[in-house]
Amino acid sequence: MKAIDRERMRSRAAAGLVVLAILAAAGSAAAAGLVPRSLGPTTSAVVTIEKSYAAGTIVIVSGNRTLDLVISEGRAIRYKIGVGRDGFRWSGTVKVGRKAEWPDWRPPAEMKARAAGLPDLVPAGPLNPLGARGIYLYKGGADTLYRIHGTNEQSTVGGFASSGCFRMSNADVIDLYERVKVGSTVIVK
Repeated sequence: MKAIDRERMRSRAAAGLVVLAILAAAGSAAAAGLVPRSLGPTTSAVVTIEKSYAAGTIVIVSGNRTLDLVISEGRAIRYKIGVGRDGFRWSGTVKVGRKAEWPDWRPPAEMKARAAGLPDLVPAGPLNPLGARGIYLYKGGADTLYRIHGTNEQSTVGGFASSGCFRMSNADVIDLYERVKVGSTVIVK
């Protein structure tokens, strides 16, 4: 057997052990009650909005902790969200650059500098902080590193808790994900 083949087999075996460790951790977390048993509540409601936006536009009002998906002239679906804590809120206009179901999470370098011990990667699954869906926000064609995403920490929805991302219940983010298109405008106030 060639050295390269042996090395590939070792790499695959190591990767398999990592997967088994993650599955064991998820199993232990489930047994300890850490893995959510539901997708969380649905908070969406159709509301009347005063300002006119194009259908498909997302309007986030951080102070109110709401996200509106405009569905027609003067009407939107409103969701309850969690927003950035003090020092992490932002405003501006961005675009939906991509979407992902059960996304992996790679903590940005800035976040890792603030919170020692964060891994380079948290794979998709019940322990991933991005939850069931990720909607990636881009500006000028570049990833802002901010997301609209689900969460397994339901208590943070409706609060000021994130590092600038927008958190929704997994049930709500799945609903939004199905409705929003890549390229949609997102206005953050």
